[in-house]
Amino acid sequence: MHKIIKTTLLSIFVLIGGCASIPPEAPELSAELGRRISAIEDANITLLKRFFDQKRREVDKFIEDEWVPEFANQVFSNPAIANAWQIIVREDDPQQRLMFLISTGPKLQQKINEKRLELIQPLDDLERRIETKIRDEYIQARALNNSITSFLLSASEVAENRNRYLELVGVSDDSLGQLIDKTDDAVTDLLDKATDVKNKVTRAENFLEKVREIRDSI
Repeated sequence: MHKIIKTTLLSIFVLIGGCASIPPEAPELSAELGRRISAIEDANITLLKRFFDQKRREVDKFIEDEWVPEFANQVFSNPAIANAWQIIVREDDPQQRLMFLISTGPKLQQKINEKRLELIQPLDDLERRIETKIRDEYIQARALNNSITSFLLSASEVAENRNRYLELVGVSDDSLGQLIDKTDDAVTDLLDKATDVKNKVTRAENFLEKVREIRDSI
């Protein structure tokens, strides 16, 4: 995503430099650049949302495939619950099974929902912070674009100011890309059973810690 933003802003200033010899077209050029900046901003926000939607689906998969089975094992390792279930199975009474499920089912589902919220909420918060950061940068880009006309008065002024304003916009800063990469790594580590032999609880806790560190770095 950060590469797209960099490429876009570079293209804008290259285009300005190419048009520096035709000041009469500056107002039309500025308006067109403004429209393109807004369109590219929308495209980047869409990509950001799709990225985090995918990360949430991967967290859901972790909960369903790994955390829930482990949680169920812990629940049924409770002697009282284990004994009650063994009696129900031994007596093979459908009514008792139904009552057991009615009694324990909502409580188990509540715990599952709480775990999902615990893992998903930090991703939601991180997504909002990154979106705010992206929008702030595009606000700055649009503000700079509003001043383009004055920098089209001479080719030398454009050449001189182009680099300065590229730095102001933050084209050389890859912080957004690092945020995305770190988020992807955190979710990957959560799902990586091959290289991570830690139990599900520890992996979930490590995931939360990493996401919070990313969020707090913004």
